[in-house]
Amino acid sequence: MNQQSSTSAVEGFISFREHQVWYRIVKPNQEAEDKLPLLCIHGGPGVPHDYLEPLEAIANTGRQVIFYDQLGCGNSDRPTDANLYSIDLFKDELIAIRSTLNLEQIHLFGQSWGGCLALEHTLSQATGLASLILANTPANIQQFVSEAYKLMNDLPAEIKEIISKHETAGTTQQPEYKQAMEVFNHSFLCRLNPWPSCLTKAYSKVGTEFRGAGKIIDWSLENRLSEIFVPTLLLSGRYDEVTPACVEKLKQGISDSEWVLFENSSHMPHLEETERFLQVLDEFLTRVEHTRDNPRLQQ
Repeated sequence: MNQQSSTSAVEGFISFREHQVWYRIVKPNQEAEDKLPLLCIHGGPGVPHDYLEPLEAIANTGRQVIFYDQLGCGNSDRPTDANLYSIDLFKDELIAIRSTLNLEQIHLFGQSWGGCLALEHTLSQATGLASLILANTPANIQQFVSEAYKLMNDLPAEIKEIISKHETAGTTQQPEYKQAMEVFNHSFLCRLNPWPSCLTKAYSKVGTEFRGAGKIIDWSLENRLSEIFVPTLLLSGRYDEVTPACVEKLKQGISDSEWVLFENSSHMPHLEETERFLQVLDEFLTRVEHTRDNPRLQQ
């Protein structure tokens, strides 16, 4: 990437439904007038923005990069009423972030569950989207869960047995289960050993009220993907828990979408192959902005 000297950051809170949602804007010291900001949505649900820290380097190319912690995790307020949390809440939260921070024209990046939210936002007829970047994102949660269970077959038999036993018994808080899941996570979530500090930091600030696929098990936008005409980049890892079969649904459904598969990564290629990831992302953003026929940039 084209590197500039340095960046600065501004942090703060926006008011949303009587709660405070935290944000961070990373600004280049020499901002390029023709470069739109990149708004990043973290995954989970409930794993805050910290693990996306390498994306701050995109600011070195002359564009702002914006992060926020979804309500219930990280630096944002954590209401304890589980009934508060829903997909609609997080859709409205994203709208509030864009409105309050005056993000009228953006590139929208979503990682994992954040990509699901980015899809929801795009299909809500949101305006001002120059492009959509879906990293490690499924179009159908039930397919994602089914594919994740298939990955169990690649684990040692005793690990697979422990995971199955505790999930059947509903004893997933037991240390034995958590240790077995560490084996799964180091195979299909992040293959780096040890995990980068930004990832362990994120997991130390996880929210629990809307955590895990069970809360969104019936979510699917598979049948609406043909409605997306925003330039779209798909990013995933060869060993990703969101398997290539999941991403293939997006590739087939979104017209003219591009797909880059990182051969040495699992669910976190921005951590596992950072340099290439940033290069691919920057080149895509630049190419989109240089496409004169992009109607989104003419609004």
